[in-house]
Amino acid sequence: MGFRLPPENLSWVRHDLMDAGWRGRMMARHLVLMVPVCVGLALLPAEAGIRVAVVALALLSSAFVVVISAGDIRRARLRQHGLPVPDEPRPGPPRY
Repeated sequence: MGFRLPPENLSWVRHDLMDAGWRGRMMARHLVLMVPVCVGLALLPAEAGIRVAVVALALLSSAFVVVISAGDIRRARLRQHGLPVPDEPRPGPPRY
């Protein structure tokens, strides 16, 4: 939720952000936060088709943003906890 964890949790943060599967864990965390929002949107008064469309739009667009910015989110969380940030190649044209 944006808070810095205590120093005794640094090994967990390191595992969460550095080990294999970190993108999946990041997406799972995002979905846990978005499901209550989507339930709230689904309970708004409207036709069923509109409610489904609004929930789908909210869920898919937010998941898309997390997917395309996962590396930046990861780097920010590593810096927030004072952990080393791994060097990752930036996307772009190949350097010859």
